[in-house]
Formats: sequence, structure tokens, C-alpha cells
Amino acid sequence: MGQEIQRLTALAVTRTSKPGLYADGAGLYLRVSRNGSKSWAFRFTLRGKPREMGLGGLTKVALADARKKAADVRLLLSDGHDPLELRQEEQAKRARDEKIVAARSISFDKCAEAYIAAHEAGWKNEKHKQQWRNTIAGYVTPVFGNTPVQDIDLDLVMKVIEPIWTKKTETARRIRGRIEVILDWARVRGYRSGENPARWRGQMDQLLPARSKLNSVKHHPALPYSEIREFMNALRAIPGNSAAALEFLILTAARTSEVIYTKWAEIDFKKKLWIVPAARMKSRREHRVPLSSAAIAILKRMEQEKLEYVFPGRSPDAPLSNMSLLMTLGRMNRADITAHGFRSTFRDWAAECTNFPSEVVKMALAHVIEGKTESAYRRGDLLEKRRQLMVAWADYSRSQD
Repeated sequence: MGQEIQRLTALAVTRTSKPGLYADGAGLYLRVSRNGSKSWAFRFTLRGKPREMGLGGLTKVALADARKKAADVRLLLSDGHDPLELRQEEQAKRARDEKIVAARSISFDKCAEAYIAAHEAGWKNEKHKQQWRNTIAGYVTPVFGNTPVQDIDLDLVMKVIEPIWTKKTETARRIRGRIEVILDWARVRGYRSGENPARWRGQMDQLLPARSKLNSVKHHPALPYSEIREFMNALRAIPGNSAAALEFLILTAARTSEVIYTKWAEIDFKKKLWIVPAARMKSRREHRVPLSSAAIAILKRMEQEKLEYVFPGRSPDAPLSNMSLLMTLGRMNRADITAHGFRSTFRDWAAECTNFPSEVVKMALAHVIEGKTESAYRRGDLLEKRRQLMVAWADYSRSQD
């Protein structure tokens, strides 16, 4: 037996060049390939079948190392193990571990972008998509945007939320919720594990005062309806698409996002209708807006440009920005009110100065009517009654004192 093992010498291993298998003994062989490369192989029989297991190339595994590896394999065989199966399992485990390490090194910002890309198709409008990106970039990225998502903890989340919780409570609430869903997404994708540090109940609610104990929610500042005529006279004196869009918004009682993204395909001049697609509505329902003569006149002015959007921005193929109407109010020295607030102006005027039923006003504002007593109104959209309402509103808001 002593002659059957360790037959090879280091010198022989180096000099041997003829292709073939050269036995060292006890299952260990030096393999010389046709191209001259050399490697080690261990041959054995398991369950009546011949098997072969590579032990590495000569450039990395010397003769002494090959003999040690062969001895380890023989030990496994003596214990009843299949060394090839064990190697495959070890390689698979190593690959899984490497994948986990790589996955958990992904940054929060990359997870946020992936989450937004996966979900934005189902979001209401472009403004909502932009708000997601803006709040993440403005508040979260500077604090832990480049941090591996696995390492995001409660302290980091608090560094984002706590400084703005009492001053910008609604903004802070939305950001916290967005961080929470991104971290939940990352956990499901295998990028992190453990509790979600942005969760409110039972966690952040122990560290921050409840919203109900802070200042009450502030509504959008609105212009008193008694001042609308004077305001509209001043607005009509301002040139530009933003001023025209703001006037159209007031006359239709619409939301900013509904107006600035309006396309000519949505306008039916013959029927005096503006049909807002469901994708751009808060209620996710198509909304028909009856147009008064005053609103039609604005559209006729804008029609001369013959572009895709009714109210184009600086770029002809893009709409006005979300801030354009607020900037117009700023030019009028009316930073005390907002574009959205004109919906409240319209609602207050309708309630106090007209006899139109509340359901008609609600539908004009594209509010979803709830309640059994109002269910009958769901069968239609009260278009003709709303047309009378919008004509009365245009007459009131544009009449001279």
C-alpha cells in the first residue's frame, strides 16, 4: 500500500506534459489536458457508480495541497457523505449569502425609485407622482438617501420627521407614510428584515405628539365670495397663460391639476363641455364640466396657439407647472389665498347666495355623493342643473359693481 500512494513528486508534476491522467494514489490524479493545462481530480466510487471531483488547477493547488484536499474527501466518504453533493450545497449557500449581502447593500433612494416606478402607473395624476419624488428628494435623501435600506432605523427616521412634525405636520405625516411603504416594499423584496421603523402605531406614536393635539388642520386660504368680482377684474388685466388658467379654474370650480393638464381633446365646443378623464380626477371618475360663455371665451383665446395643452407652459409641448397659478397670485400681491381656495369661495357663494340643492353643488365640485338619501343622484351627474349653476357663478363673479 505504501507504494500505491504519493507516487508523484513535485518535480514530476512540473515536468509532465503529455496529456493524460497520472495517479498519485488513493484516488488522487494529476490531469494534463491537450492544451498543456494541469489540474487535480479525485476519483471514487459511490453507491456502485464511478464519480470524479475536481480539486483545482495546479497554478493554485500544489501537490501537497491536493493531497490534503484528497484526504478530506476520503474522510467525508468514510462518514457516508457524498462530497460532490456537499460541495454543491455549499456553493449554493455561498451564492445565496452573497446575493443577500448585495441586496441589502441597496440604498434607500434606489428602493424609493424602484417603488415609485412600480406603482406610479396607478397613481391619480402627474402632480401626485411629482410630490412623491419631491418629498423624498427634499426631506429624506439628505438624511439617509444613500444609506443601505437594511440599516434604516428609528433614529434615522426621526431625524427626518421630528424637525417638521409640529411646523409642517401634514407634510411630515405624508413623508412618514411614504418612508413606511418603501421600507415595507424593501422587506418583501428581501432587501431588509425586521420591524419597520417608520410605523406609527406602537412605535412613532410613542415619540411624537398626535396630530389631534397639534394645531388643527389648516384649510386652503380662500377669497370671500363678496370680493370675487374685484379680484376677477384685476386678474383679467394680467396677460399670460397662467392668468388665463387661473380664471378658467375659478369659473369651473376645478382643481389645479385638472386645469393645467387640460388638453384640447377634452373640450367639446359644440356641447360646451369639458370632459376631465378619470385618471386626473381625485374620485377616479370621469367628470363632465359644463362651460359658461365666459369659460368658452378663455378657451377661444387659448385656441389660437393650437398646441396639445390648452394652457402650455414655457415649453410648447408641456403644461404649466404646479406653481404657476400660485405665482400669478403672488404677482397680484395675494399670497394670502391659494388657487384651491377658490373652490371654497364657489361653495360658500352657492350656499349663501343661491337656491341650488347641495347635491348639485357637490357634483359641480366633483365630490362623491354618499348616503342613502342621496343615492338617487348617483344615476346621473345633474349636468343641466350644474350648467345653470356655473352660468350663475360666471355672471356673479364677472359682473361689474
